[in-house]
Amino acid sequence: MSKSVITEEKIFKSIYLIRDQKVMMDSDLAELYGVTTGRLNEQVKRNIDRFPEDFMFQLTTDEWESLKSQFVISKAKNLKSQIAISRSQYKQTGWGGRRNPPYMFTEQGVAMLSSVLNSDRAIKINIAIMRVFVKIRQFAANYSELLEKIDELQKADTEQNEHIANIYRIIEELVKPQLENKNPIGF
Repeated sequence: MSKSVITEEKIFKSIYLIRDQKVMMDSDLAELYGVTTGRLNEQVKRNIDRFPEDFMFQLTTDEWESLKSQFVISKAKNLKSQIAISRSQYKQTGWGGRRNPPYMFTEQGVAMLSSVLNSDRAIKINIAIMRVFVKIRQFAANYSELLEKIDELQKADTEQNEHIANIYRIIEELVKPQLENKNPIGF
């Protein structure tokens, strides 16, 4: 499997739906960019005017607890990667975890990150992230078209079922009087 496929898969798994927005967590982005979470957030804070609320927001404590609980109930493989991330955060910070809820970046916020993290790797990763977001939108568009077609089929099926039920009732009406008027055999 090529490195770009692995990166796309990793990016896709790092996208969450929070507050009805597709977002990526600061620690996931930092790992992809090859910097510490502290470094990424430091660069963002130095350029905070580039990150309005629709580009970046910090999770509330409740949202962060909910997201962490999703990590716990995810597959063991994913849990192992979360443990590995926690270990790397411990090595980076020395205190074993986050003190504050993470920052979440929307697609526009991720695009803006490339301007504050000015490295070749950041540019390449940003391009890969933008491509994954485009694929998600394309998938969503195809999915909604598929749902519309299924809905049309169900409506057509319902109409056909009604017609068949009507035909069955008519046949039943035609056969019923004949059965009642027949003389028993032998009389």
